[in-house]
Amino acid sequence: MNIVYLEHYAGSDRHGMEYRPFYLARRWAQAGDTVTIVASSFSHLRGVNPDLGDKPWAEENIDGVRYFWIRGPRYEGNGLGRIRNMLSFLRGVSRYRAEILKTGKPDVVIASSTYPLDIYPARRIAGKYGAQLIYEVHDLWPLSPMTIGGMSKHHPFIVVMQRAENACYRSSDYVVSLLPCAKEHMTEHGMDPGKFVCIPNGILAQEWEAAPDPAAAPYREKLARYHEEGWFLIGYAGGHALSNALDTCIEAGQEWRGKKLKLILVGQGVEKERLMKKAEELGVTENVEFLPPVKKADIPALLAQFDALYVGLQRSPLYRYGISLNKLMDYMMAGKPILFAGEVGNDMVAEAGCGLSIPPEDSHAVAEAALRLAELPSSEREAMGRRGQEYILANNEYSGLADRFREVFERGKFPKE
Repeated sequence: MNIVYLEHYAGSDRHGMEYRPFYLARRWAQAGDTVTIVASSFSHLRGVNPDLGDKPWAEENIDGVRYFWIRGPRYEGNGLGRIRNMLSFLRGVSRYRAEILKTGKPDVVIASSTYPLDIYPARRIAGKYGAQLIYEVHDLWPLSPMTIGGMSKHHPFIVVMQRAENACYRSSDYVVSLLPCAKEHMTEHGMDPGKFVCIPNGILAQEWEAAPDPAAAPYREKLARYHEEGWFLIGYAGGHALSNALDTCIEAGQEWRGKKLKLILVGQGVEKERLMKKAEELGVTENVEFLPPVKKADIPALLAQFDALYVGLQRSPLYRYGISLNKLMDYMMAGKPILFAGEVGNDMVAEAGCGLSIPPEDSHAVAEAALRLAELPSSEREAMGRRGQEYILANNEYSGLADRFREVFERGKFPKE
């Protein structure tokens, strides 16, 4: 099959986030498919963005996957700069369509950017060549900016996005959703229920197959010393953003004073400096510590050194549609008990029996749950960790997810009545 995958923010193992398109496309390429990922040259999610020099577009082959980079302007935050970046990508997909399709007539076109506007160029390409059209949903737009940003449904930006979302559900042959509980929302906006397919995020088992080398583990000496001193270590590795509800676990540190329980937050983000200052003001720096981020390849070795792991979310009506957190899946693969603070449509921690689930943004609940984990026999914590790992390997390994996605390709066009 010849697959064209429009994903504005797509990265790779060379560029960083986001990895999903690359992991799926590489698997399809290994199975003999021709895959072109079309992406903007600039994304705020990537650690490294490609350098196009003076060229308006460029090609690159990464592990058998053809990347078609479209020049996009830099931006910060969610203002006009990001909108200009979006528009430059959409114009580029239309302007350079012949170059994108030089591998031949597409069999499948996937529109997969976070915002839904890429349905328009994707629909034109699929329509011209009779290709199957798939809309891949990461987040619900425009519901997300309305809920998080407080934007009115009458705002011109939201009106445009709502029309595009409705077009996605009506025009696509199938809708592949990372959110398992979003089907009702989608049908309310024009999707035939038979088009819905849930394919969540996942992990690559090969990244976890080799046992972490203790001698090369990040912060090995520091964490080993804490263990020798009798500390129970709860780890967090990821972004320091408001959505991660890290204020809650810092406030929980007030109830850990005098106890051998320490939360280690590894990562970076716009909220880190404020959070560090808050920990000082609350006097919890003995029980809450911040460390710089580590490379993705070092995550397994880092997580292996903790006794438990923390994932938190803000309270938001968006989460009733479900979540598909890469961080949570990494934690489950690490084989550690998980403290999950969130209110979601699909609680994987509860489903797998791999930790404790508590309400979001409740510092007392976090404090108590952490102490409960610390008091459990180590054998019980180890059993929790095994259950989490078994669950992820059975349901969220990328080889299996790519095969499930390919089964959607094989259905062809959605049958019309």
